[in-house]
Amino acid sequence: MSIHATAVVDRGAALGKNVSIGPFALIEKDTVIGDNAVIGPHTVIFPYTTIGPGCRIHAGTVIGDLPQDLSFKDAVSHVRIGSGCTIREGVTIHRGAKPGTITEIGDGCYMMANSHFAHNVKLGASVIVANGVLCAGYVEIGDRAFISGNCAIHQFVKIGRLAMLGGLSAISQDVPPFFTTRPASLNTIAACNIVGMRRAGLTPDERTQVRKAFALLYRSKLNVRQAIRQIRSTFSTGPVLELCDFVEKSKRGICSHAGNEPEGAVE
Repeated sequence: MSIHATAVVDRGAALGKNVSIGPFALIEKDTVIGDNAVIGPHTVIFPYTTIGPGCRIHAGTVIGDLPQDLSFKDAVSHVRIGSGCTIREGVTIHRGAKPGTITEIGDGCYMMANSHFAHNVKLGASVIVANGVLCAGYVEIGDRAFISGNCAIHQFVKIGRLAMLGGLSAISQDVPPFFTTRPASLNTIAACNIVGMRRAGLTPDERTQVRKAFALLYRSKLNVRQAIRQIRSTFSTGPVLELCDFVEKSKRGICSHAGNEPEGAVE
């Protein structure tokens, strides 16, 4: 274990094996730091925070501070960071707004500089979040989604698995899995995330299935309910069923299509 002489670590903090804590870091009580974690200089980790093993937290990060919610009444709530996450400089992650609730970051996430994750945000596994992204309260982001720089995501919005948000997107409606949004736009789907699906190991047939579902949902004359019914009648298995479930459960409605972009890259 390596703790710099200028770091302040409360006796009530639980530190795993081979933890490294840099200069002027502050680790408060009721925190758990997993094995082999690296805590950078000037990092502040507030109570009720759990950092998973193998995480690397860079300079000036603040994790577990009080939520920016006027209804918060100093209740015990939590932040939980999964294993193997990278949290770059200046990131802020606030704990849950209601008693016993959690702001949760999944395993293997990469969160770039100055991104913000408000109370009760939930990130799946291996999510990549670029610089300056703003996630408001209760935002949920699915596994292996990619959120490009300076995107702003409204509270309660859901981003599906393997979705990709273009830079500067403003999102106040749900983004279905496997789709991309148009950069510098409001609630606008651009195409299928073909590259992301390929990298995630979806087969050519599965990617083709998603593209056909995209066409029914956004390029046919069917409304959303009719399109989902048609997709379910066409495909009995595969990733489009996940897409259908996501759309049917959406409470904010899904983003609309730009209308002038292709369906996705040619296979």
